[in-house]
Amino acid sequence: MRKGKFIKVRRWGRIYFFGIVSKSDNFKQQFYGVLVSLINELIVSFVQLLPKSIVKKFSNRYIAGDSLQDAVYVVRELNKKGIYATVDVLGEAISTNEEATASKQACSDVLDAIRKLQLKANLSIKPTQMGLKLDEQFCYEQVLSLVEKSKAMHSFVRLDMEDSSCTDATFRLLKKLRETHDNCGVVVQAYMRRTLSDVIALNALKPNIRLCKGIYIEPVSIAFKGKEEVRKNYLEVLKWMFENKNYVGIATHDSFLIDEAIKLIDALKIPRDAFEFQMLLGVREDLRDYLAESGYKVRVYVPFGKDWYLYSIRRLKENPNIAGQIVKNLFTRNR
Repeated sequence: MRKGKFIKVRRWGRIYFFGIVSKSDNFKQQFYGVLVSLINELIVSFVQLLPKSIVKKFSNRYIAGDSLQDAVYVVRELNKKGIYATVDVLGEAISTNEEATASKQACSDVLDAIRKLQLKANLSIKPTQMGLKLDEQFCYEQVLSLVEKSKAMHSFVRLDMEDSSCTDATFRLLKKLRETHDNCGVVVQAYMRRTLSDVIALNALKPNIRLCKGIYIEPVSIAFKGKEEVRKNYLEVLKWMFENKNYVGIATHDSFLIDEAIKLIDALKIPRDAFEFQMLLGVREDLRDYLAESGYKVRVYVPFGKDWYLYSIRRLKENPNIAGQIVKNLFTRNR
């Protein structure tokens, strides 16, 4: 066993970091990282106590607006730059079949707009929004109607991945849809320990997969927590998918991962029609535009809708600097 100092940081009885730091390790750097993580979590927790009107003001950068018309405007602006889009109707927090049916209709309206206006865009949906946790067969029928409509217009439907309680059911849904339609794909999350096994299991379908880091809070028993171990798994999964000729949506804003992905693309001689880079609306726009100007296909996730709050909080957790800016402005705006 290595000799060294023990470091333990607690918050309300929960151990956030526990390990052995040898004399050769950079103790200050590790401690600083833990401290920053704790501060960021406290800031995001505080922001969730604020009135929604304040949160929305700072979340607008991530959301096209309340209406489909708002989303269409954003997609058109992206298309002018040669950037593609995937449109998401916000509102996964449904509890009845009627709400799920209304969500399906809203998604159908998105497909109509894409077709009529000839937008360079496709549709992203959250399976829970279609009733996944209510009735899997009902959800399948809902999603199938959207996939069929999308197929008729030569478009595509992406099944977003949600928290771990939905993972297996989402994969079952994808496999059932792919029995008859190839214009649908799924998302996998690099921070989940199971992800490489999942993409291997899906390989027979030759699916179109978006690979992201993942943002939902999961226990350490099933999810990597360290920044470097998530990066390592991301690149391992990406390499495997490239080598096995899966179409990949490389979804990240991490400059390191993008650089490493490009190195893999060059080393493996991956053709440019076998992948695309994907980013969220309002995040790393400079990097997004640079990739597009460099000749890479780039797609931006464009969410819209009145049910914006849960999505906004997830984005703030992913980028706590924005949450910190909210708090800072609250205490400095009257100076």
